[in-house]
Amino acid sequence: MKKVILSLLGAAVIFTAITPSTFASDIKLESEVNEVLGTPYVWGGTTAAGFDCSGFILYVLKKFNVDNLPRTSQSQAKVGTAVAKENLRSGDLVFFNTLGTGISHAGIYLGDDQFAHSSSSKGVRISKLSETYYKDRYVTARRVVDQQSYLNMVN
Repeated sequence: MKKVILSLLGAAVIFTAITPSTFASDIKLESEVNEVLGTPYVWGGTTAAGFDCSGFILYVLKKFNVDNLPRTSQSQAKVGTAVAKENLRSGDLVFFNTLGTGISHAGIYLGDDQFAHSSSSKGVRISKLSETYYKDRYVTARRVVDQQSYLNMVN
């Protein structure tokens, strides 16, 4: 009986220590991303018929009432609050220098080292920040989602 009680107590401690963005709470954001996974890349695209990277961000975040973002990834990287890589949470925007000329690509952080983006070669997909290609090109992250929109995204 002691083992059962200790196991239950241990499980309770573990589950209460998990932050909301680490458990199954990101389902809404991931669900919106999954709806458009595989959508082709279209330069200037902002609809489910085709997205570029910043158009994809606009489309997904609008689902959570975040509709005041600029159109381009360079402009999006200047709004909101800077976030250290180790403090990323679901809904934060991540930015990359893929062309060697400054910020040229962006995505939405999903948690667990993953971000969703519209790749020019593969369309909407989920990648890991730790992949060499993205790790070497990572520039910054911005938090553009207010607390209420964040809660809507993860609850």
